[in-house]
Amino acid sequence: MERARPEDGEARGGARGRRARSVTVNLAEEPLGWLRARGLVDDRQWAAGTQLRADFLRAGLVPRVTMRWDAGARGTGDAPDPTLAQIQAKRRTEAALDAIGPGLRDIAWRLLCMGEGMETAERALGWPARAGRVVLLLALDRLADFYRLA
Repeated sequence: MERARPEDGEARGGARGRRARSVTVNLAEEPLGWLRARGLVDDRQWAAGTQLRADFLRAGLVPRVTMRWDAGARGTGDAPDPTLAQIQAKRRTEAALDAIGPGLRDIAWRLLCMGEGMETAERALGWPARAGRVVLLLALDRLADFYRLA
């Protein structure tokens, strides 16, 4: 069996010599990572934000953007029960957002859970530019207190 050589069309991404594209993702450019990389959040705030994000993802609360075609799709009545870990993560997420409090939880949810950029979140909330960072820092401090981080 012969392997495709770089000069073969398929090795470059298909017929007619199109080249395959690659994407490099810089994890430091995730909203909280971006702030940390620039020294705008401390280690305690970063740990609190990543804990909320981890609980949010573990709970499976990220909205789906595609249709589920498997047998356990929602709405069929055959959906599998969520795991105990998912339920506990959902409860921790809700408790953490409640601990942050109204007015602060919106920016925390948008940046930490949904991964929106600061400018996008500020626009969506109708806030002036650079107001989101100040509010996020307050939210992260409350979140760190909730998680009892030193």
